[in-house]
Amino acid sequence: MSLSLVDKTKNFFIEIGDLSYFAGRFFKEVLKPPFEFKELLRQCYHMGNRSLVLVSVTGFIIGLVLTLQSRPTLIEFGAVSWMPNMVGISIVRELGPVITALICAGRIASGIGAELGSMRVTEQIDAMEVSGTNPFKYLVVTRILATTLMLPLLVIIGDAIALYGSALVENLKGDVSFQLYFNKVFDALEYGDLIPATTKSFFFGFTIGLVGCYKGYYCKKGTAGVGVAANTAVVFASMLLFFVDFVAVFVSDIFYEL
Repeated sequence: MSLSLVDKTKNFFIEIGDLSYFAGRFFKEVLKPPFEFKELLRQCYHMGNRSLVLVSVTGFIIGLVLTLQSRPTLIEFGAVSWMPNMVGISIVRELGPVITALICAGRIASGIGAELGSMRVTEQIDAMEVSGTNPFKYLVVTRILATTLMLPLLVIIGDAIALYGSALVENLKGDVSFQLYFNKVFDALEYGDLIPATTKSFFFGFTIGLVGCYKGYYCKKGTAGVGVAANTAVVFASMLLFFVDFVAVFVSDIFYEL
């Protein structure tokens, strides 16, 4: 049992080291020409547009549920007028970025892992290397950049739709107009709420793309390896997202104290 635990711990740190090396290779390759702009745009469309419906539906439901669950408690304390402030700050600061990132980790990271894994298994990546093409530049760099650029946009759209869902509940339950609701939301929000949330969204997108590409690029041979790559990409990306979120919140709290 102890040997198994030691081996698992050792393999975990080895994988962290390999992932760090993979990230270092990305930063090295991203600055070198040629730049695959067409493939980057295609990946941005593929990851952003095809995730939009899922993110929108999830955000709308989050806004509805959060407001419906919080409203009875606020009514009990006579603080129902604070609903727009509470929901707006909660969604923009934490719920919107984290839940959107987790949704995208399940959809995008698994998709990248399965796609690159199947290319590795069918030796398409090896064929690109033999033909003189840089597969890392074409396959990995474009996908990581696409997730890094698209996730903040998806977070903004998800936050807006979640706030609309909350405003819809307040309009139906409390007869609060949409204009009054959003005025209260924007009065409660400050740049100190928007900047950290937007900044960590870029890191969330980078993490999702990095883990998905890493798992798929180094997929083990065999069809079973593709499934393992897709599954472990989701699990590992989700774990790293929570760690990145903790670091982001910790750093932002330090700046608030200053």
